[in-house]
Order: sequence, then structure tokens, then C-alpha cells
Amino acid sequence: VLYLLQVFKHYFEELEEESLRDNFVVVYELLDEMMDFGYPQYTEAKILSEFIKTDAYRMEVTQRPPMAVTNAVSWRSEGIRYKKNEIFLDVVESVNILVNSNGQIIRSDVVGALKMRTFLSGMPECKLGLNDRVLLEAQGRSTKGKAIDLDDIKFHQCVRLARFENDRTISFIPPDGNFDLMTYRLSTQVKPLIWVEAQVERHSRSRVEIMVKARSQFKERSTATNVEIEMPVPADSTNPNVRTSMGSAAYAPEKDALVWKIKSFPGGKEYMLRAEFSLPSITDEEAAPERKAPIRVKFEIPYFTVSGIQVCYSLILESASLVRYLKIIEKSGYQALPWVRYITMAGEYELRVV
Repeated sequence: VLYLLQVFKHYFEELEEESLRDNFVVVYELLDEMMDFGYPQYTEAKILSEFIKTDAYRMEVTQRPPMAVTNAVSWRSEGIRYKKNEIFLDVVESVNILVNSNGQIIRSDVVGALKMRTFLSGMPECKLGLNDRVLLEAQGRSTKGKAIDLDDIKFHQCVRLARFENDRTISFIPPDGNFDLMTYRLSTQVKPLIWVEAQVERHSRSRVEIMVKARSQFKERSTATNVEIEMPVPADSTNPNVRTSMGSAAYAPEKDALVWKIKSFPGGKEYMLRAEFSLPSITDEEAAPERKAPIRVKFEIPYFTVSGIQVCYSLILESASLVRYLKIIEKSGYQALPWVRYITMAGEYELRVV
């Protein structure tokens, strides 16, 4: 279903009921090419676009199918050429954390993805190795502090699964352009990267005072960017008076929240926010207690991974002791430039501490 949606978006840009209705002929043609006796066949939009044209549904001249359709590598066309051969790999990890009102972590996991952008000529063979615990233990190597346990691994169709099962090497001929090479999950407990504590005091039912502490719990050499802390406040709050030791804060009445934004939050730092709101003087004594929303946190930490995944790369020689690498081999022997980047961000990051 995911590949089908990607193909429709490639053809129609906006995937809506109206766009499907207006292009039903193209939809039928795409489904006819993508499915054979109920089984998926060709799911790469760039390949399908070579012989299914949106500007002419039925061609007068019968076209030969592209080589990729008759080739074992159905996700990549032959004859691709670039003046500058490059491959970009982004290791993107989203941290999901739920903390209860007692400050205990009741949910913690990391969802990661290896996102690639390839601009390579010909039919390159790529090999990528990770510091995976299963591989190191199979080789009899020490795994203390170096290896990670990957769960729920899912690969793009270009990956040779038999090779991965045999020696944990990710070997593949990449599609041209953007694609997700692999997704994974880490179920081990993760220390909250940004910890938030809040104290709420009500004064004579006409005023509420809030004090928030935010502390970064990662190494000083890393810096979180675009930090956003959403602090819930009573729905009837008015006349906000806010002070922060770093960043800026604004009252968002549509969310019933105070939004604290910090552009740069280095590791090992702690910042504070104090806010005061007025409340209506008349309250219903028998009203049901207000349900308290959690504190929500958003952030990004460049050049940082929670899992500790590392990818080193070598373009010419592969040492027997090298277990982390990104290698590109093409029969023409050109030199390719690999670029690796790490990003950690907040996923469902909630602290029920108020």
C-alpha cells in the first residue's frame, strides 16, 4: 500500500479523491502494470513513468518496456549518468518517551530509518555495515559498549536479504534518487534527552503560577536545536506574564498551552521559565476535575544518535576488521563521494508530570 501511495503521489502530486476520479484511466493502467495475478510486480514510480505517460494514456506506437522491467533490477533503469557521483545517507532516529506523574518512564523506544539519496552512474553495487550485535557476536568479537540490538528491521526491496541473513552485510543496487534503505526499532530504555520538571501553584482561585525547569541530559559536545516545550495551562487562563532564562515563550490559547521555544540547547545545561496567569474569580464548586494534558517536547539533535549506530565508509579497500562501512563499487571504476549525517529528534515525547 505504501508503494502504491508513493506512485500515485508521483503522478498526481496531491492524492485526493478528486485527483483519483479525474485520472481513473491512469489509475487503472498503473494497477494493471503494478499487479500480476494479485501479486506486486513493479512499484518504482520512476520506472513506471517511462512507459505510462500522464499526457497520453494510449500511445499510437507500441513502446518497448524499459530494460528495468525485463531485468532482475526492476527498481533501477540502465544508462543513468551523472557528472558527479554522490550518495547521501541520513541516519534519522525518533525518540518516543512517556513519563508518568511520578517521574517514572513507562514507555521508551527509538524508531530509526536509514534514508538515502543516490546520484550514481551505471549499476553500482553498494555495501553497508553497521555495528550490529548479532554480527559481532557471530565473529567472536567483543560487543561491550560497541554493538546495538536492532528490532523490527524492514528493508527496501533492493536489499539482498540472503546476504544479510548470512553475514549481516546490507548489500544492494540502489534506486535512483530518494528512498528508505532500512527502518528499525530499539526497544531498550532510553534516558530522556531533555528532562522537564514543572510546578503549578494556584492562589485563591484567581491566579496560577507555573515554574518549569528544562535540563538537557546529553553530552556537552552536542546541541539540540529548535526545542519546543508545550506546557498545558488551565483553559480559562488570561493575562499571561512570562519570564524565561533562555529563549522565548508565548501563550497559545487555541492549545490551552504555553509554548516555550529555545533555538539552541547545548548538552548539560538547565533553563527556567516562570509564568503567571489570571483565572476567573467565579468557579463551579461541583465541577469535575480538569483533565491534565501532558507536557510535550520537540527537538532535533544533529550529529547524534541514541542507538550509537555509526557508519564509516571506504571506497577502495575493505579491511577484514572493518565492521562499519559504506562502500560503492561500479564496473567503470569511478570514485563516488559518500556523505553520512546523523539526526535525533523527538517523536511522541510526553511527560505527565503535572
